[in-house]
Amino acid sequence: MSSGRVAGTCTCTWGTTRSTGPLPRPPAAPEEEEGGGGCCHTLAATRFSIINSLAIVLLLTGIVAMIMMRTLRRDVSRYNSPEDKDDLAEESGWKLVHADVFRPPQQPILLSASLGTGMQLLAMAVVSIGCAMLGFLSPANRGGLLTATLLTFMLMGVPAGYCASHTYKALKGTEWKLVTVLTATLYPGAIAATLFVLNFFIWGQQSSGAIPFGTMVVLLLMWFGVSVPLVFAGAFFGFKAKLKDPPCRTNEIPRQVPEQAWYMVGAFNVLMGGILPFGAIFIELFFI
Repeated sequence: MSSGRVAGTCTCTWGTTRSTGPLPRPPAAPEEEEGGGGCCHTLAATRFSIINSLAIVLLLTGIVAMIMMRTLRRDVSRYNSPEDKDDLAEESGWKLVHADVFRPPQQPILLSASLGTGMQLLAMAVVSIGCAMLGFLSPANRGGLLTATLLTFMLMGVPAGYCASHTYKALKGTEWKLVTVLTATLYPGAIAATLFVLNFFIWGQQSSGAIPFGTMVVLLLMWFGVSVPLVFAGAFFGFKAKLKDPPCRTNEIPRQVPEQAWYMVGAFNVLMGGILPFGAIFIELFFI
């Protein structure tokens, strides 16, 4: 007692308890707090993505508007000019092709099959996006969107067959069976063959990302058992539908197309027309 210390003992008992509530969250790291580096990076990426999309949309709209305004302004001013009234009766500019618009192309079957497949993809996209917006497709369900998209594509065979057959009938076609078969098998068959070849190499690497053989068999059965009959059903109604009268007549002799400049050829137009949409989609997906 002389040193000022008090001697004593204590006992402790350790036991387990069952917690009924969530555990307390540890303190957030400085970069995760509001205004930290991670939040600022995500916000900057989102802003840059939105600005890039708006800029591309405005650029495309401006290019199309400028071309249309220059073409129509020149033609309208020529038609309204009081000089050379004898030349007003002659057609020029965009009015030169009004009698060749509804002329059947060289490959009407391929055009009709392409339009039918495009209508099938458009209907699939509209239905899938609508279901996702209504909350039927949850992001938590992994693979749900892909499954719904495949099922919707199979069920949209009726509008595909209707659009292909009705277009082929308007082009004075008679081989309705061939155009229906190509609509149901041309593009889906090419995609299925490519997928099978790629999946074959994935099987060779023994990867877990390969599509099982049973799943591929089920997809083939759905294709030939659901999609193809629906395409034939839509083609039947499409050929039975009444055609509308064209808004203008078609000349018996096609007009000679003049030689185009190098930047007006098909390959260059396809390249330039795909760069801007690809840039927009690539940047969107890069930041997502």
